[in-house]
Amino acid sequence: MKLYDAPWAPSPRKVRMYLAEKGIHVDRVMVDLKTDEQLTPAYLAINPRGTVPALAFEDGTVLDETSAICRYFEALHPDPPLFGTTPEEIGRIEAWTRRIEAEGYAAVGDAYRNSRPFFADRALSGKWPAMPQLPGLVDRGRAMWDRFLDVMDARLSESEWIAGGSVSYADICGFVAVEFARATKLQSVERPSVARWHAAMAERPSAGV
Repeated sequence: MKLYDAPWAPSPRKVRMYLAEKGIHVDRVMVDLKTDEQLTPAYLAINPRGTVPALAFEDGTVLDETSAICRYFEALHPDPPLFGTTPEEIGRIEAWTRRIEAEGYAAVGDAYRNSRPFFADRALSGKWPAMPQLPGLVDRGRAMWDRFLDVMDARLSESEWIAGGSVSYADICGFVAVEFARATKLQSVERPSVARWHAAMAERPSAGV
């Protein structure tokens, strides 16, 4: 199998952090997003969505969604568990992961893709017809992110990690969302509990991948 990756994009970073936490090596192929390599015929033949990451198997099967890729490897290598082991842990990690993606990561993505000239008529990632930018989504994304930080700070004031007593996939998603927000010039770690947690995540070797 091959993992199609990109060095600076947030979604591939989640997979790299997950694999680093698990100690799993996968052959990688780098995709140059700055030159739109993900939209070339050669790459679209591998992943018609035109997105990264993508995990391609020898039989032509492709997993082109970040959490699905990590779930695949979790099934193969359950230890150390990053998606939980008990029904309660699994449910809690899934709930926080979905909330981070829907309320946090999506907010930053809206603010980012609707404000950068590079993404004119490409407000959604991947292979789409012309998709115009909507300036109103920048303000909404900033407001959503600010509110989401309040939610995260409240949670992390009562829990060392987002979904419980140990690092999980939810922490990886949350960390990458905060890093994405910082790159987008949004507020990130001003909240005290978020700052404490972010510093702890940043010290983990996986944060450097």
